[in-house]
Amino acid sequence: MKVAVYGQNYAKDSTQKAFEILLEVLLDHKVGIFVEQDFLSQQNEAIQNSSAVRTFSELDNSYDLLISIGGDGTILRAITYVRDSGIPIVGINTGRLGFLATIQTEEIEEALSEIFKNNYKISERSLLSVTTEPSNGAIENTNFALNEIALSRKNTTSMITVKTHLNDEYLTSYWADGLILSTPTGSTGYSLSCGGPVIAPDAKNFALTPIAPHNLSARPLIIPDDTTVTFNVDGREDQFLMSLDSRIVTLPNSTTVKVQKADFSIRMVERLNETFLDTLRKKLLWGEDRRN
Repeated sequence: MKVAVYGQNYAKDSTQKAFEILLEVLLDHKVGIFVEQDFLSQQNEAIQNSSAVRTFSELDNSYDLLISIGGDGTILRAITYVRDSGIPIVGINTGRLGFLATIQTEEIEEALSEIFKNNYKISERSLLSVTTEPSNGAIENTNFALNEIALSRKNTTSMITVKTHLNDEYLTSYWADGLILSTPTGSTGYSLSCGGPVIAPDAKNFALTPIAPHNLSARPLIIPDDTTVTFNVDGREDQFLMSLDSRIVTLPNSTTVKVQKADFSIRMVERLNETFLDTLRKKLLWGEDRRN
């Protein structure tokens, strides 16, 4: 078995501890260990010089698993390596909430033992794919997002106007600080903090959520995930920001942004006793009321 390991937050003791435990477990199971080169360079000399550990800078479908150590943000960065290879992702949580990274440090040995025995399930997660007219070189190689694509103001406190079309039919022009197009996976992230709905991961929908809209009747909108969404931005500044998960580019207001469902998905590894509803109760504290 060939396993890739990716991590960030190098200064965090919790990430370092989780990596050391993970390394011991992987060595015990005698799998091929490949650690992302920047992450490995932050480790101690004994680990860096270990003959059992090699590095990777790119991934292909020869890998059986990618293990991400950090939070959900770390997984969002890890998918830029996974892309459309179909490599399943295991998320070890050393961050905060952890909707994607659900395995806690103290569960690593037990969870990995189950996974190596094929006692796990796969959750297929849809992505967004973006194109711009004119094209922008900054996003050509990573023009996809697992959580959301967000358009927002830049260098100004003034709102922007986001003219929005669904399948070439005019929807509305949002007067707001910005607008979020979220996948079901991203519905528990930025969109949720702006009043968007929680969407089950296997739902065939996306969510449009305005950020601090000035037109007060504007509300989040659920749309089918086969919808092509087109945006045009206007405002007092000549530029606006577009984020694809944690990656941000600056675009001129003359840009047309077109977003649709990507033609590949991300495969998240889940333990057999793990469910989305259970995660909601744990992470969002649903039902945490003395009356229950």
